[in-house]
Amino acid sequence: MSQQTHSHNPADRDRRILEDVIRTFIHTGSPVGSRSVAKMARHGLSAASIRNVMADLEEGGYLFQPHTSAGRVPTAAGYHYYIDSLMPNRELPESERQYIKKNMREVLTDVEELMNVVTHLLTEMTSQIGLVLAPTLGETKIKAIHFLRLSGRRAVCVLESEGGLVEQRIVQTVNSMSQDELIRISNYLTETFSGQSLREIRDHLLAVIADEKMEIDQLLHSAISLAQQALGIDESPELLVEGTEVVITQPELADIDRVRKLLETFTDKVELVRVLDQLIAGGGTRVIIGEESDLTSPLNFSLVATTYGSPGKVLGALGIFGPSRMEYEKVVPLVDFLGRTVSETLVD
Repeated sequence: MSQQTHSHNPADRDRRILEDVIRTFIHTGSPVGSRSVAKMARHGLSAASIRNVMADLEEGGYLFQPHTSAGRVPTAAGYHYYIDSLMPNRELPESERQYIKKNMREVLTDVEELMNVVTHLLTEMTSQIGLVLAPTLGETKIKAIHFLRLSGRRAVCVLESEGGLVEQRIVQTVNSMSQDELIRISNYLTETFSGQSLREIRDHLLAVIADEKMEIDQLLHSAISLAQQALGIDESPELLVEGTEVVITQPELADIDRVRKLLETFTDKVELVRVLDQLIAGGGTRVIIGEESDLTSPLNFSLVATTYGSPGKVLGALGIFGPSRMEYEKVVPLVDFLGRTVSETLVD
């Protein structure tokens, strides 16, 4: 799951002290001194002994001291060690699972709504920035295509995927068409293309148009025109972002330059999509901290992200982006669970 491992692991007593330093830092945001760890009493060690252990942990690359007189803060390696070996609980509480499932159940068949709900849940449940890389429709296999007449020359196209997802798009008919004609077009397109992906259907239609020898009757002409509008595929994946305003209130962003940097990160969504695409290539849940990526480095933020889809077919990614001092014991299980739940929803 994590990006790096360390050559030697801390001894038991050192591990407990490391855990206390990290948890205190996550809670307070201030460098942690040996005295505050000694006050926790569970170690039965003097502040001086704890200071020595903290110096060893610093030498091992798990902590660092921002100023000579200050306490210590965790490094990326320290956080990874905490996530992989010390984090008390990796499961999301049952009440939170139910809450997620209830919210998702209400929008089950609408992909766009589902993705919006997931982005909102990520932010709402962590007070961090929620990111969702929505699936591109190009690879979705279509089960049925229906056209329903609206007023004038407008119709709504309802695309039903094999996974049971439904997407609606408004199209313009060449001339005013009756519902009967639209039903005939719906039947023709469904019979011809059921089981093919949007991209395959689009390529087939382009070939039909290009074949000048082919006699196209009026109905087929209308069918092609409507299908082209309805199946227009946006190749670039959509990135949904929520929660920047929540994160701006955190102490890490007290400085206006850092706020500017954060907002710039989201202006350049191309970079964000690139990093999430790399994640997709790796698969599974990943934790990227601070210097480990061009995305997290400028602000010393962390990205906890996972992919969703079916085995062998990744559809997108979702995750949490925020200060490295995030509550990993809450964030990692949440991202993990949402990834699995979105996968089940889209694939079932």
